[in-house]
Parts: sequence; C-alpha cells; structure tokens
Amino acid sequence: MTEKIHWADQIAHDVKERVQSDDTLKKIVRKHGYIVLDEKTPSGTIHIGSGRGWVIHDAIAKAMRDVNMKGRFILSSDDMDPMDKLPAYLDKSYESYMGMPFRNIPSPVEGYQSYADYYFMQCVEKFEEWGIQAEIESTGRLYESGAFNESIKTILNNSHLVKNIFERIYEKPYDKVPFNPICEKCGKIGTTLATKWDAEKECISYRCEKNLVTWAEGCGHEGTISPYNGNGKLPWKVEWAAKWISLGVVCEYAGKDHFTKKGSRDVAIAISHEVLNFPPPHPSTATAIGQGYEFFTVGGKKMSTSKGQGVGFADISAVLPPRILRYLLIRTRIQAAVDFDPHRPNDVILLFDRFDKTERIYFGKEKEENEMDRESQKRIYELSHIGELPKKMPVQIPLSLAANTIQVGLSEQGAIKILQTLGHMPQDLTGIDLHHAIERLRDAQQWITHFATDEYKFTIQDSPPHLDASPSLKTALREIPNLVRKFKDEKQLHNAFYEMCTERSIDMKDFFRTAYQVLLNKEKGPRLAAFLIMLGDEKVSRLFSQL
Repeated sequence: MTEKIHWADQIAHDVKERVQSDDTLKKIVRKHGYIVLDEKTPSGTIHIGSGRGWVIHDAIAKAMRDVNMKGRFILSSDDMDPMDKLPAYLDKSYESYMGMPFRNIPSPVEGYQSYADYYFMQCVEKFEEWGIQAEIESTGRLYESGAFNESIKTILNNSHLVKNIFERIYEKPYDKVPFNPICEKCGKIGTTLATKWDAEKECISYRCEKNLVTWAEGCGHEGTISPYNGNGKLPWKVEWAAKWISLGVVCEYAGKDHFTKKGSRDVAIAISHEVLNFPPPHPSTATAIGQGYEFFTVGGKKMSTSKGQGVGFADISAVLPPRILRYLLIRTRIQAAVDFDPHRPNDVILLFDRFDKTERIYFGKEKEENEMDRESQKRIYELSHIGELPKKMPVQIPLSLAANTIQVGLSEQGAIKILQTLGHMPQDLTGIDLHHAIERLRDAQQWITHFATDEYKFTIQDSPPHLDASPSLKTALREIPNLVRKFKDEKQLHNAFYEMCTERSIDMKDFFRTAYQVLLNKEKGPRLAAFLIMLGDEKVSRLFSQL
C-alpha cells in the first residue's frame, strides 16, 4: 500500500485503488464521480460533533479533486425520520407533531420550509465560513423523486433475507416488514406498522398503532399504500444500504459508535452486499466493518442534537473561529479523539500558535528538519485553508500578543498602532494584511471577553497605588521610565532590569511583583519588558515617576 502524508490523501488513494479493482464501482464512478456521503437527522440544534464528519468528508473529496478524481461530497438531511424526542428549547405545542417526519413539521422560525429545513440550513449557511464544499440533499426529496424505488422493491421482495440478517446479527426474532409508511390519515411515520407486502400489486398494508412506541400515539387507521415516491421510508439501518446503491456512494465514514460489532454499519453492510448486491463504501467491505472516526467533544462532553446538549455547529463561531477549528480537525487523525475546551487556560493559545507555525512552515519561514513532517505540515495547511491559498505569508500576530495589545490599545486601531510602533507590523498595512491583522485582534478580543482566565486579563491603572515597599525598591521602580526610554528592545530592557536589581541588591521577584502591582494591581502579568515597551513612555512615566 502506498503511504501518503495526510489521512485525507491516503483515503482518496485507497478508494481509487478499490474502485479500479471492482467493475461495479468503476461503472458507478464513470457515471457519477467519486461520491463521498454524509448524513444527519435534523432533530434539533445540530451540534459541533457533527462538524467533524463534515470536515472529514469535505477534506476527502478535496483530496480526490486534487488528483483529478472528481470527488463529490454530498450531505443529506435525513428529514424523513420521525420526531421521537422534544428538545427542551421547543414550545410544548410541538408535542402534537411527535411521530411525524421532520420535513412535514412546521419550522419554529419563519422563512424556512419546515422544521428539518430550519435546523439543517442553520448549519449549511455556515459552510462558507468552514470552507466546506458540499452538495446539499434531502433524503425525503430523494424518496419523493423515486431515487429509492428500485432499492425499496428489491428489499421488500427479499424481506426474508433482511429477516435472516437481523436475526443473525442480533440473535433474536425479526418479524417486521422492513418499511415504515406515512399514515394517510394522521401523517405520522413513527407509529405505523407494515403488516404485508403484496409483490404483485406492489402495495404495503399497514396499521397506525396507538401504542407502538412510547413517544407518539397513532390514530388507529388501517390502509394499503404504494411504498414508492415518498409514501414512507425504510428503517434506518436498511435505508443506509439503500442510499449507497441509489446514490453510488464509494466512501462514507461515521462516528465510531456506528462501527461497533452488531452496530448499524454491520447491518447496512450485510444488506448492501447480500440483498442489494452493492459493495459497501470505504472504509467498509463485504467482510469488514472498518473504523469510524472518533468523537469531537467540547470540554469532554459528547454532543446530542435531540437532547439539546453541547455547542451548536451554527454557534461555534462564538467559541472559536471556524477556520481554526477546521485546522484542528484536519491536523488530527480521524481515529484520534478531539477534545477542545476554550476555558482551559492554554487550549486556545496553543491551537493558534500551532496554526501559525504550520503557516510559517508552508511559506518556508520556519524550518522543519524532518522532510516528512515538513510535507505533512504543508499539506495540513492546504487542506485546512479556506478559500484561495495566499501567494505570500499573511501578517501574523501571536494570539497572546494580540490579546495584550487589544487590552492596551482599547481598540483595533489602537492595537494596530502599538504593533506598528513595536515593529511587529509594517506602517503601510493595507488590503489583505490589514484584514488578517484585524481578524486576529477580533479573535483575541473574543477570547479575552468570554474564555481567558484572569492571568490573561488586565486593566491598566490610572494612577500609582500606595506601595508598602522599601525605599531602595521604590527608587529602582522610579528608574523604569528612564530605562524604557533608553532601551526599546525587550531583551535589552530585561537585562537592564536584572543589572539594576543586582547592583542594588534588590530581589528580582519583588521587583517584578511590585511593578505589576503598579501597572495592573495584580502580582503577575504579561512579560514585563515587552509590556512596558508596548505601553509607551507616557503611560509608564505617569505610573512610575511619582512613586
């Protein structure tokens, strides 16, 4: 097996090799391209955990296109699924829709076609920010269009094979007709029980049971209906296999919980191979489940759409910029768990610093001695970058420096002026460089406002406090303005402090602690020498000269 430098390239390579060795898949790819599928039930606010799958599949399709494989990422809304839980944030009036397909439930907000459309489009509308290129599909629309008709017929005509698969995998009786009609009287799909398939007339007989499930009540209607063109749906595990053959899917990952033995992937693989005669998509084969991707958690909490737990995908930009989260997910192997907590002191700073380092390596501004690591970092940058790759390295401001300057300058313009005075940014900052600078300063302000711990937050004092300090220490502190005027280099200024304290037998810890008390009314703060240079002569003189 050829080893690639990034997991997305490796998956693209493995899929291509598999297609080339399978006549069925070759025919599919010639007709449709390399289809990479993902899907999500829009049962409520869709959480950031789903975003990992979307980024993974987007990166795989992009890696395919980079080698002329015609990769297509299709994301399908499973809007035919029934509402089986009422999210806590919804009005109780929605209880009357329990058991109905999400696509047939009214939107909680005006301007959207349905409940499903609202919650799904909340996420899709953010895809540009994430750099996700996806073809958006509706499972319900596919049913209505007849895309699943052939698979439905094959599955119902071979119900005995489906029965054998379920009984073999779960080791218990399975006596269901594998289809869920939409009740013609009450419109519910979660309460219907198919009782008979008439293969000659191609009709399903069903009852809308009052007590079939605990979360919805059927109306008791009995009827006969065609299973085609959106009159119902296949059970989820069966439907998964039907999607693969109906859409021509060659690659689809999912969370590791789906890939457990006797899990949903296990059933779908068997139905795809034994009933529909279609090769299950990578990373599965007819005989092997493969591995799903690990969870993406925020602060160690797994997300739940229906229970309303966790951070919403559409709201994640209030936590961290999507471009930085995309980088986090692209750089992490898909079988490695990702737990990110913006409240942990160093999580945000380290992530931004790693992104900046990757960017410097890509543009050759920082060396990576190991060639494989260097090429890996460059590929991570390419796959995680949103939009057209820049021709030169953007202006970089470390997040910690941006956080300090935005608090000192009190505005983006004030912070930029400080950074220019320090020589960290050019005086003629315009265009895309100005955009990148403002973007990073806004990232820093958001972090300071919502997540940074007290050690990173400060307010500069208006006047010097009363100090309980020795005369020699006060004298040394009064020398600070003169030293700041003399030395504009951080290292030189720090060395000057050291020499002064050594000559006057002043403890360095006392000197730094008291200086921070004068500046911030705290015992710790940003690196003192750099911070004083950033403040400028006027503020430093005002606080230290009159001690």
